[in-house]
Amino acid sequence: MSQKPINLLHLSTLVAVAILVGTELVGASWAAGWALGGLFQLDPLVSHIFEVVFALLGFVGLYFFMRAAVRHEPIRG
Repeated sequence: MSQKPINLLHLSTLVAVAILVGTELVGASWAAGWALGGLFQLDPLVSHIFEVVFALLGFVGLYFFMRAAVRHEPIRG
């Protein structure tokens, strides 16, 4: 079974979407962790933990977004 060639237009679109959405999603979730830490006047260590947890949630959201994007805009074909 031979695979279809990589469609460079689809690949470049997906890379651009990953950069754009990833920057916004991870940045916004990181900022939400920072804002909650400041709002509740938490210890800096706890605030950093909030930031990291929220950033990881942003990466998880980006992963599921990209799975859906690749499903609708396949790289091969």
